[in-house]
Amino acid sequence: MRDRLRPVWCDHLSILRSKYLPQEKIGSGSTRFAQPCLAVHYDKDLIVDAPGTNCLEGLPDMTLSWDAADIRPGWEPGVHMVTGDMTDRDGAPVPILGRNRLKAAIADWAKHGLTPKVGIELEAFAFTRAEDGTLAPYDLPGGHVYGGGPFNDPLGFTDAIWEAAEAAGFKLDLVTTEYDTPQYEFTLSFDEALQAVDETVMFRQLAREVAFQKGIILTFLPKPLFDRGGSGMHINLSFTDTQGNNALSAGPQGGIKGMTDLGRGCIAGWMKHHKALAALTAPSVNSYARLQPASMSGFWCNWGEDHRGVTCRVSGEGGKKARLEHRMADAAANPYAAVAAVLQAARLGYEGRYDLPPVETGDCFMGQNAEYGVAETLSAALDDLEADAPMIAAMGPEYVAHHVHMKRVEVDKTKDMTPEQARDFSIWFV
Repeated sequence: MRDRLRPVWCDHLSILRSKYLPQEKIGSGSTRFAQPCLAVHYDKDLIVDAPGTNCLEGLPDMTLSWDAADIRPGWEPGVHMVTGDMTDRDGAPVPILGRNRLKAAIADWAKHGLTPKVGIELEAFAFTRAEDGTLAPYDLPGGHVYGGGPFNDPLGFTDAIWEAAEAAGFKLDLVTTEYDTPQYEFTLSFDEALQAVDETVMFRQLAREVAFQKGIILTFLPKPLFDRGGSGMHINLSFTDTQGNNALSAGPQGGIKGMTDLGRGCIAGWMKHHKALAALTAPSVNSYARLQPASMSGFWCNWGEDHRGVTCRVSGEGGKKARLEHRMADAAANPYAAVAAVLQAARLGYEGRYDLPPVETGDCFMGQNAEYGVAETLSAALDDLEADAPMIAAMGPEYVAHHVHMKRVEVDKTKDMTPEQARDFSIWFV
């Protein structure tokens, strides 16, 4: 078979949509996708009244355009991968697409002479499938945190992922096991925000597809096993100034003593918009099984230095490695939209000179001094988002209207399901 091109884009459900094109398309070009893809739910239901999808205006196409320089090796034999810009039938950026919201957030920070850089940590659970179709956790009686070798992965699917990722040019910082088995962490290298998230969405698909070929169903769903911990998508953030320096660094000292006004403003923005951020970065019914007190998940509205119990963690490292970590998001969120939301809340805090609340002094297991956390349900989190006018303006009213509509449909579709049924509503896609 001749080589092929696989153009991809990430939708509102965090699903990577794609098609295969012939070898002649391997170069600068474009292809079309139906805009009503943005009205489809996990169960294939078409939500025709979803705002911004044009379902009731003839179901038109969108155009995905790319440059030849952005084409990269894929992980399927002879298949090249690319993503790019999505525009509507009038040639305008589609406002309800997460990648376009991230580009807008990057542009907003560029007005301050700052370029956001992002590093994303992905957590996932591994399952195997029985002959009757049921899913069971990957059997690892000898598995343990920070583990390697056959006791932690007897089928070697993580080795296969690393090999495929390296061949495709992905920059992995680490692969390891987490506290609960069979849970794994995959960390990608820091990069400028758009490039980093492009890498993340493609790598996540690579990981799921390579694992599936090894007999593993790898899910990044926030809480697939209710007797174990959850899976997050931690967003590590720094900024490069016009001289190429890390703008979060005041020198070699890290932590709270080394924080700049920029860092304090970012955290203040995250604290002020904590509740609204939940609906944008943890946007599934299943997310609220993960977002719980004493779970190291980003539940509490708090921050601290090198503290995994808080939502906003200030790194103890200074200099070039100075960074902030936002720990609320999970991979049920479109990664572009989640990073955009974190960037926009940080910008609001920096530009608005928000007051920074006191640092968390509790351990967040036995107690904390944070006064509140996120909502208990997705429905209530959506209410919090709709009440936060600055975040709506920052993310774009069209984006928020579509997001809220589709997520309220999810709430309605799952309201009579057991937690396990609600999990299985999306587990094959996230």
